[in-house]
Amino acid sequence: MDNTTAITIFAALAQSTRLDAFRLLVRHEPDGLAAGELARRLEVPHNTLSAHLNVLSQAGLVISQRQSRSIIYRASLEQMQTTLAFLAHDCCAGRPELCAPLLEALQPACHSSEEETP
Repeated sequence: MDNTTAITIFAALAQSTRLDAFRLLVRHEPDGLAAGELARRLEVPHNTLSAHLNVLSQAGLVISQRQSRSIIYRASLEQMQTTLAFLAHDCCAGRPELCAPLLEALQPACHSSEEETP
């Protein structure tokens, strides 16, 4: 990834509705969400959401696929991974022990309901 691509991605995410949309789509991987459902959950008009999704799509952060009469949007986890790798490429000047907190923070916090204590 080059700086220009990274700046395009950061610019796409530097707006509240787009950031919320991307994060919501990440939470709904791998199935994604229909455009209408995404608009409903974000409480934004369909045409406004369409413009935001277009920006995210041009940055390579979302993928769309038509299913019958709906368009399903999914987060591009590959693009997210590439962006995070770009940011951390020169992390800690080759001292991996300094990057341990960053790597721990990137671990998913997904737990099944069985693992949680009441």
